[in-house]
Amino acid sequence: MITGVSTSSLFLREMNEDALSVLSGLGVRATEVFLTTFSEYTEEFARLLAERKGNLFVNSVHILNTEFEPQLFGQHPRAKADAFRLLHGAMRSAHIFGAGRYTFHGTTRLKRNAAPADPEKLAPAFAEIMAACAEHGVRLCLENVHWALYNRPGLFAPLRRLCPDLLGVLDVKQARLSCWPYQMYIKDMEGCISHVHLSDVDERGNICLPGQGTFDFEECLRRLKDAGFDGAALIEVYPKDYGDYTELKRSCDYLDELIYKIG
Repeated sequence: MITGVSTSSLFLREMNEDALSVLSGLGVRATEVFLTTFSEYTEEFARLLAERKGNLFVNSVHILNTEFEPQLFGQHPRAKADAFRLLHGAMRSAHIFGAGRYTFHGTTRLKRNAAPADPEKLAPAFAEIMAACAEHGVRLCLENVHWALYNRPGLFAPLRRLCPDLLGVLDVKQARLSCWPYQMYIKDMEGCISHVHLSDVDERGNICLPGQGTFDFEECLRRLKDAGFDGAALIEVYPKDYGDYTELKRSCDYLDELIYKIG
């Protein structure tokens, strides 16, 4: 496993290109680039990120879900065509700055009476999206998110049987918000977890950096290892959840020590 920090943890503190410089300067080893708006999908911006990443390993790209991801599943031909145009632009950029994985939310599930997702009906759309990503050398990775498509355990495994190249992303914060144990998501994605998003939580339920709260990271990392995971463990918190940037590196060091301990 390799530890790192998502650029989303520096959202509005630094622009993406400057966030990469900060993380590289701290000695962080890996990152996920969270592209935040349409102008960041361009090849010109991707080349800027490639210049700024320094020694950082860019594990993955993440995109603001509502900008076009739900429309990839839509029926309106123009809306869907526009969404795929944006997808190709974002994946072309990801290839330029070195991200081989795409952290994906898919559709939103904001209606309380929304029916459970049907893997059989989803599979053709996923196959089309995965093919578009593959054109740029990027693997699609479905993340558990409490308000999006994968909002409960049990969807990933049957969907992957229909789409064998699909990978998963575990987010422990989102598992907690979904009110389903993260262990159930690990079981659902076992053997197919690309990377993970990690954060801690204190006694009052506030999000904080790994090592500053009550979450049992040793148990989590052991369960991930037992499930065959050996990828990037990326810290993803909100900018208000920590103080100085050096806290990010200390949190990575904390996780590194646990990873070394469990072998």
